[in-house]
Amino acid sequence: MMRVITGSAKGHQLKVAKGTITRPATDLVKGAIFSILGTISHDWEQVLDLFSGSGALGIEALSRGAGWVDFVERAPRCCAIIRQNLEKTKLSGQAHVYCCSVVKALSFLDKEYGIILMDPPYSDSSIGNLVEQLANSKLIGLDTTLVVTHSPHLSLDSTYGALELIKEHRHGDSCIAVYRKESIA
Repeated sequence: MMRVITGSAKGHQLKVAKGTITRPATDLVKGAIFSILGTISHDWEQVLDLFSGSGALGIEALSRGAGWVDFVERAPRCCAIIRQNLEKTKLSGQAHVYCCSVVKALSFLDKEYGIILMDPPYSDSSIGNLVEQLANSKLIGLDTTLVVTHSPHLSLDSTYGALELIKEHRHGDSCIAVYRKESIA
């Protein structure tokens, strides 16, 4: 069982879809992600959770004070579970679940996000292409922080468009890559 680590929904158990390819971020990885975000990200008003799975990362962000989270998940069963988890944590009034592919969502989402969380399937080798697409989209602003979790067997580039890798941590079989927009001098 997954749980919310801290904040207004601390301790709530989160459902996870059984029999799907989702691989929820462990508490250790979640803790590391939010520890990093707590020190470098100042804009928690709009958060985007891509490849949401159970919604654990976006719900953690809401529990820690994010204003709004858009969840993007392709699997209808997972979308239903995200909605149930949002109801259970009493956070559904601050979120929207888009039940579609990330590629499709990138074609219609049109607001700038302060934080983008991306926890794709580790077997997906096209993640770099999606990061490149994000880097060149209007979803990334000057203060956007992009966090990508990935397999240590998949190396990501240090730059994608104007996005620059500023931190990378490995926790067991998970890597956390943090990108920010290059400041133009």
